Amino acid sequence: MSFLNEIRKRIKPLNPFLLLYHKVLAVLAAVWYRFPANHMKVIAVTGTKGKSTVAHLMAKILEEAGHKVGVVSTVKFQIGSDVWDNATKMTTPGRFRLQGLLRRMLDEHCTVAIVEATSQALVQSRLWGVNIDTAVLTNMQTDHLEYHGGFENYLHAKGLLFGQLSRANRKGDLQKSSVLPAEDSNFAYFDSFATDRKITFGLQNGQVRAENIELDASDTRFKLVVPNDAIDIHMKLPGEFNVLNALCAASAAISLGVKLPMIKRGVEKFESFPGMLESVQAGQPFDVIVDYAHTEESLEQVLQFLRPLTRGRLFVVFGSTGGGRDKGKRPKMGAIVEKYADYIIVTDDDPYEENRMGIIEDISAGITRKEGENFWKIRDRRQAIRLAVTEARDDDTVVICGKGCEPVQVIGTTHIPWDDRKVAKEILMEGFEVKL
Repeated sequence: MSFLNEIRKRIKPLNPFLLLYHKVLAVLAAVWYRFPANHMKVIAVTGTKGKSTVAHLMAKILEEAGHKVGVVSTVKFQIGSDVWDNATKMTTPGRFRLQGLLRRMLDEHCTVAIVEATSQALVQSRLWGVNIDTAVLTNMQTDHLEYHGGFENYLHAKGLLFGQLSRANRKGDLQKSSVLPAEDSNFAYFDSFATDRKITFGLQNGQVRAENIELDASDTRFKLVVPNDAIDIHMKLPGEFNVLNALCAASAAISLGVKLPMIKRGVEKFESFPGMLESVQAGQPFDVIVDYAHTEESLEQVLQFLRPLTRGRLFVVFGSTGGGRDKGKRPKMGAIVEKYADYIIVTDDDPYEENRMGIIEDISAGITRKEGENFWKIRDRRQAIRLAVTEARDDDTVVICGKGCEPVQVIGTTHIPWDDRKVAKEILMEGFEVKL
């Protein structure tokens, strides 16, 4: 197995022969499962951040509008009321698994399928034969740059999704639509792709926007504004970035003809998403938060939100994924955490086969503090969480970043059962009584 892994690592991911291999597999999968996406409305969601939140927000809205919905996301698979964890470590599954899920959705009478589409999946043709009706972009930030060979290639990989719209067969009178973030610096590139209908969203600019935003620690109020109409929304998701997620999901729902009252009901019924600013409680007198933030931009969003809400000290436990993934972002992540955190603990994320301490040192290069001065490097993630929880006092906040609700940690080629939320709670319960 190690010999095969070594061969795989030596083959460039964008090798034309490898891309042909991916395409052949995709064609075989679509033919084998008889092109199930041709018989459902299909929404594909791409972007650097927010894909899972947007996908499941859309599902809730569409359910309120009377649809039976299937979802393929980073963290969950869903077919109607049947929901289970995505333990594959792949946001967009391989071609046969993806087409198999779509076939099962169709067989179980789903009317809408929502699929997260990563840049790697698009380059590898995993969505070939998936007839998409609405293509959604949440945002564009820096991620997966080493795989693609730079930001321009990453941008063009995302663009493959929108290029499909004009070539795909229409399903009756259903229009092909794109949903785009009007305030994103790369908006013009995605806006250049031809489609039947374009819906834009943004906090201040766009056809779908927000007014009168009121932020709180656990919820948000705002007015959802569309051309010639508006509606007040009170959602259980905190943070301005979640307002953008809600606007994005609302825009996609509008592309399928959903009206504002159904959008309001769906957004307001949506519970806090697992592993996204999720609170862990075991009776302790301080806050423990688990979040999936794993890029410099997402870390800044989360810490910028938590800093003013923390009356005491802010502890941040985080690492960076290994396997050659975007090494350039590591020191930037360290610098951002240092800007907001009182205490920094750098630890393992999913190192894969990369040198674990080497990853930690890459991150630490962006931190100016001396080790031991409110800054520690602890390779073992459980011990890193334990240190933060042990040191925290009344009114402090401990935020554990990087993995969210992921059910495994990958060290070498071994998948170890793991859940930051469960680990944090186990450690908390060693030292605190549970409040019933």
